[in-house]
Amino acid sequence: MEDLAETFARRAIERSTAERQASYVEEIRLLVDATFRLIEKTGSFDPPLRDILKTSGLSTQAFYKHFRSKDELLLVLLDDGRRRLLGYLQHRMDKAATPAGKVRAWIEGVLAQAADENAARRTKPFVANQDRLADRFPSEQQASFDLLLELLAEPLAGTGAPRDRRTTKRDAEVIYHATFGALRAHLFRGSRPGSAEVDHLVQFCLNGIAKPKRARV
Repeated sequence: MEDLAETFARRAIERSTAERQASYVEEIRLLVDATFRLIEKTGSFDPPLRDILKTSGLSTQAFYKHFRSKDELLLVLLDDGRRRLLGYLQHRMDKAATPAGKVRAWIEGVLAQAADENAARRTKPFVANQDRLADRFPSEQQASFDLLLELLAEPLAGTGAPRDRRTTKRDAEVIYHATFGALRAHLFRGSRPGSAEVDHLVQFCLNGIAKPKRARV
């Protein structure tokens, strides 16, 4: 049995570890928020490290305590942006009463990032650089990508068309790439998707998942 000396020593270590972890999380959040503000201000996904440190109020030593390179910070930033989008999409989907309505809400929510000027300014740098970061950090990028994919796959499973888990995932991936492809095009053109285009994409995707799969011969 652990004696009191050991108990208090263990508790002291746990408190110290918890406090240090909280401090690290706070420093990382300061770096992420500073970088996010610079990207919004300049439109560049690659702000100089000196500007990030100046905006965050942290030192070079603090930066390299958490990240080996600026790309690692940008990866965290990209994941943070995806998680913000995830929360936004989930909020829209929760208002839909049917699985098909949730799929529509997901597609409309993604394309809404190009319809709003502020959202477009925030989103464009992430879309422009996600392939570069995916090459350097494939597993981390896949985990971040899967969050949005799983959110879409859940209502697809309830749309009524017979499908197994593998087919559902393929359907979700097709809708994901079609929707984000349209978003990318608008962001780089500086245009906004019209209601007719959004409706067409939604209907195209819903028609595709509703049709029974043809048997191979």
